[in-house]
Amino acid sequence: MALAAEELQKEGLRLFEEGLYDEAARRFNEALEHFAEEEREIEAGEMLNNIGIIRRKQGHWEDAREAIEEARRIFIRLKDKAREAQAQGNLGGIYASMGRRDEAIEAWRAAIVLFDELEDRQHQGDTLLTLGVALFKSGQREAGLATYQAGLQLLEHPTVMQQVTRTLLAIQTRILGAGI
Repeated sequence: MALAAEELQKEGLRLFEEGLYDEAARRFNEALEHFAEEEREIEAGEMLNNIGIIRRKQGHWEDAREAIEEARRIFIRLKDKAREAQAQGNLGGIYASMGRRDEAIEAWRAAIVLFDELEDRQHQGDTLLTLGVALFKSGQREAGLATYQAGLQLLEHPTVMQQVTRTLLAIQTRILGAGI
């Protein structure tokens, strides 16, 4: 008995969470085929995005980039900015993994703009944090710290460590009388 696309997707997610990446990718590919046959392009794009994430985890950078790029093109064509922004951010992560820092920074900046347009502060903040670290590591220390601090301020659901960092930066700002 063939599984429905949604069941394949759920099975893929379960396998992914268990760390069974090849099996998860197979399920997502099967779901992708079903969604494509049913002309459910959003869901097909999500499966491509999932496959890209798996391929990145496995170190298959070019396969990851191709899957995410294809997903992003689908989301752009369908005018789904939220998914486009997510795919753009994922693309930044892939470029970073490939050692293509400038392209990663450009992709994250594009994702930040999209998240801003969507007023999605949590994802915008998360992406600013990632960009801040990348800028810092690339030698742009002041820009990296400022970007990281801006990301911390936008987070709607910061972790405990992010809350502590935010508080420490606020104290430093008060003591020094200026931002970083």
